[in-house]
Amino acid sequence: MVVPAPLEPGVAIQPGLDEIGEPLSSVTFVTVDLETTGGSPRTSAITEIGAVKTRGGEVIGEFQTLVDPGMPIPPMIVALTGITNAMVASAPRIEEVLPSFLEFAGKAVLVAHNAPFDMGFLKAACREHGYRWPGSEVVDTVTLARRCTTNEEAPNKKLSTLARVFGTEVTPNHRALDDARATSEIMHHMFERLAAWGITHREDLDALRNPVPPSIRRKAWLADAVPARPGAYAFRGPNDEVLYVGTSKNLRARVKSYFTRGEQRRSIRDMLELAVRVEAFPTATELEANVLEIRMIERHRPRYNRRSMRPERTAWVRLTDEAFPRLSVVRSVTGESAHVGPMRGAGDARLAVEALHELGGVRTCTTRLPLAPRRGARVCLLADLGSCSAPCLHGEASGYGDVAASLRDAIVGDPSPVVAALAERITEFAGRLEFERASALRDGVSALVAGVAEAQRLAALRRVTLVAARRTGDAWEVAVAIRGRLAGTASVRGGAAVAAAASCILAEDEGGGGDTSGGDAAGVDAAGGDAAGVGAVPLIEEQQLIAAWIERPGTRLVSVEGEWAQPVAGAGRHGMWIEARREDRERVWDAYARTASGA
Repeated sequence: MVVPAPLEPGVAIQPGLDEIGEPLSSVTFVTVDLETTGGSPRTSAITEIGAVKTRGGEVIGEFQTLVDPGMPIPPMIVALTGITNAMVASAPRIEEVLPSFLEFAGKAVLVAHNAPFDMGFLKAACREHGYRWPGSEVVDTVTLARRCTTNEEAPNKKLSTLARVFGTEVTPNHRALDDARATSEIMHHMFERLAAWGITHREDLDALRNPVPPSIRRKAWLADAVPARPGAYAFRGPNDEVLYVGTSKNLRARVKSYFTRGEQRRSIRDMLELAVRVEAFPTATELEANVLEIRMIERHRPRYNRRSMRPERTAWVRLTDEAFPRLSVVRSVTGESAHVGPMRGAGDARLAVEALHELGGVRTCTTRLPLAPRRGARVCLLADLGSCSAPCLHGEASGYGDVAASLRDAIVGDPSPVVAALAERITEFAGRLEFERASALRDGVSALVAGVAEAQRLAALRRVTLVAARRTGDAWEVAVAIRGRLAGTASVRGGAAVAAAASCILAEDEGGGGDTSGGDAAGVDAAGGDAAGVGAVPLIEEQQLIAAWIERPGTRLVSVEGEWAQPVAGAGRHGMWIEARREDRERVWDAYARTASGA
């Protein structure tokens, strides 16, 4: 893939309207207002919902309903709103109203006057009744009013005061729909004022909530050369060092947001102060962008990327390479050595080791033992308890080689014997009412099974060259992976072009790079060599990204060269242990216990 050189300071580009953001005139807003029995969702309930949907200043829909709060309405609230207990007696409950309201709101930007109040009640109701809150962008007209009205004309920012200032057609009266109508009018009047200050696009609204320092806002021109395409981007400092790397489905919009939205992370604000240019790497697919990001972070170690500051977070459990191996938690593995993982974290690695030690036989000491015992060697307490065959004293005669071989088989092949033995131990603990020990050991088995399954999953990927494709809209995304490394991706029209795109990517990989398919099939080792991979050995995060992409529903295998398979008697058959920890532990454990004999 050929990537254009980044724009130098002072060179201007005229962006299209579709590339600089979404104009406020084309944004759909849903202005909502609630009436409630009190001020807190913990002790009060909703009595009425009113909402107005607008686009371009035109009303395109309205929503209104009374709601039975399930509790008496206080007399003070009745006097304020005029909503009585008799009025809501036959009204639907909030759990019946929420589906209709959420469907009405859709993906629109939500607007409210003193938004934390209204949104707090709605989110609490969704949580209580099992509805998913859409996570829509929220605009608070109180915040807008603080930016575009003076204290002289609006000494307070109450809805009634703002309605008087802007002369709304609807007068707020503490009824939900009328208040929502008035709020919507006020919002559009304030948009007219804000336009004079350059607030004309949806992306600009966040700048009102979180003001951007002038020193950062002045650098917004750095986004002018960035294309509105998927890919990766890199902020560079005064010495052309890479400061920060990220990805986005729309590079221009994402980079622009750094300069128009108030960044809350102190480290990123510091990075923006140092940045002098932005380098863009458009890619054919999101998968390629994500792989490119982790390769660039590995190569450059940008100081403002959290991942590069803590690269040692990945943990494995490895069987050490010595005469009498032991289990060790490590931060890297080489080749196809006997290992478990990558684990979800060091805590899981330790749980897995403790579970294996529970069976006994595996030494826990960290001393590197010679084949021939040292003169005067003494055994530890574990040997006296029968939990270790004491190779430190008996050497090869201790039979430790058989223990190590069984452990190696469990790690790289079938962990079933180990899982079965640990399941018996858990049952013993539970029978003795030692539930904490049983629970801890169960989590250890879960971590062990997950780690072995992940090792086998990625090992299978590293043995093959495969081509996969998935449909996205009216295009096909094509990905080629060679022994766990992403060789390239493409976005093509029509299924017939998939094989041709894959052939181009493979030819490019064999030729060491270059343009492919007129730029549509993007090689992740492109970008002028600056964002290239870190060698032939694929990064573990890269392997996981590829595997997850292939396993997504809808992905189709086009071709596989090599043996892409995991052992039938591998860790995958014990996936219920992972579910036991991830979801309902007791329920899944009971189901597993009933079928343990046949597992």
